[in-house]
Amino acid sequence: MSQAQPSPLGRVSAVLNSPALSAVVTVVGFAAPVVGWAMDRVNLKVLLVVQAVLILILAVGHYWTQKTYIQLRRVTNLKAMDNAEYYNQVRTGLEAELISNYNEIADGHLRVFSSDVPRFSALLVNTVTASQAQPQRILAADLTTDPTLLTGRREYISANRRFTEAGGTINRVFIVFATDLAKADFARSLLDLVGQHRDLGVTCGLAVRDRLRAEQAIDAAIFADAAALVEEEQGDVDYQRGRSSVHFKGIGRWTSRFESVWGHGADSAPRTLQAYEAVARPQLDAGTWEQSRIDSAVAGL
Repeated sequence: MSQAQPSPLGRVSAVLNSPALSAVVTVVGFAAPVVGWAMDRVNLKVLLVVQAVLILILAVGHYWTQKTYIQLRRVTNLKAMDNAEYYNQVRTGLEAELISNYNEIADGHLRVFSSDVPRFSALLVNTVTASQAQPQRILAADLTTDPTLLTGRREYISANRRFTEAGGTINRVFIVFATDLAKADFARSLLDLVGQHRDLGVTCGLAVRDRLRAEQAIDAAIFADAAALVEEEQGDVDYQRGRSSVHFKGIGRWTSRFESVWGHGADSAPRTLQAYEAVARPQLDAGTWEQSRIDSAVAGL
């Protein structure tokens, strides 16, 4: 597989930060006056121009480095550590992890794992309000196989509440298999979850996963058309497992997928949820579950 070619900006950055360029500038800076003196042909104006160009190159390189790279504080007294070798290995490992994550986010993409996912989700919600990114809107699609998992995301739910109370809007569609919609226990958990989100000020919808194309069955949240959090492996109750990716570029493709699921008019996700609720909720409230009627209702969604 051929390697991707660096961009012109990347090539300029590499040149300005190249050790070879620094070495050349240093050698020329020392050599120019020495050679002029040895040849007894020192032209003061030319020498000043050369020195000025060299200083400018160094200044531009330094400025570019400051703007392009993070600067880590170096160890000032390694011998002060009780076990210098142990400390140095830990420090090196932490620095490598930091730099790896920073390189990812600098490219507009970040991977988030396990318990960091709900914390980072809340951060993305809060930043929509703090940055006043437009539109003040969140679009969310949930591949819902266990509604109880979503009720425990307390930090994320609290962030959603603060967002809607500040005037933001949230549209959330629950994507569910038809066989799950026909089960009484699942229906009860799902409608409890819907009620919880409505209390937060969220507009909820329902889509039958069996009716969707593969590219529409997404588990993603789009924040103000500025970021998309895509869940690749759903976490468990305590989020001891799970993996998501955050994208800051190409958000339009995720928005388009969400909108194709959300739909419009009579076939929209909110209308589908209303149709399902109209059959399932009265039966749950009455403590009855007519399976044939539920099956017929789900088939018509």
